[in-house]
Amino acid sequence: MLNIIWAMMIILAVVYAVFSGNMQSVGTAFLDSSTEAVSLCITMTGIMAFWCGILEVAQKSGLTLKMTRMIAPFVNYLFPGLKDNPVAKEHISTNIISNVLGMGWAATPAGIKAMKEMAKVNKYREWASNEMCTFLIVNISSLQLIPVNIIAYRSQYGSANPALVAAPGFVATLVSTLVAVVFCRFMCKRR
Repeated sequence: MLNIIWAMMIILAVVYAVFSGNMQSVGTAFLDSSTEAVSLCITMTGIMAFWCGILEVAQKSGLTLKMTRMIAPFVNYLFPGLKDNPVAKEHISTNIISNVLGMGWAATPAGIKAMKEMAKVNKYREWASNEMCTFLIVNISSLQLIPVNIIAYRSQYGSANPALVAAPGFVATLVSTLVAVVFCRFMCKRR
């Protein structure tokens, strides 16, 4: 569906440009945007490689294991149905830690593995369990201490202080995560 929407927007823009006599502007914008997209991809790849390297160092040094133990009470509170599934809780912890450190691309594989583990113990295959819904909502609210992507975008576009958004971003994601946790607990008790 999204592909159709994008295709229609592009076609309408080209048709409008042809009839309004602005086809040269569309061509210029297309070339400028293509150059900018490649430059942004190269910048983001470098930043992603850096942070993935930091995560690898954190894993090998045992820091992620310590962080997993630190958030274990939080994970146990949110996912009471996973007491007998330490593998799912480990993947959930890795996902949360990756999101907190602003590494969404590293959080995704852990999130998929966590969902697969939760699906194995789900009694009702056609419905998502409370734990699956809670994980999805907490993952989407995504508490972030370091908004790596936003800092990278601001850096790419010449911001004088790209990291200035870190504190407001942390506050906003903290509020969204707290609201998500309250909502999940309320809905789980309601069932």
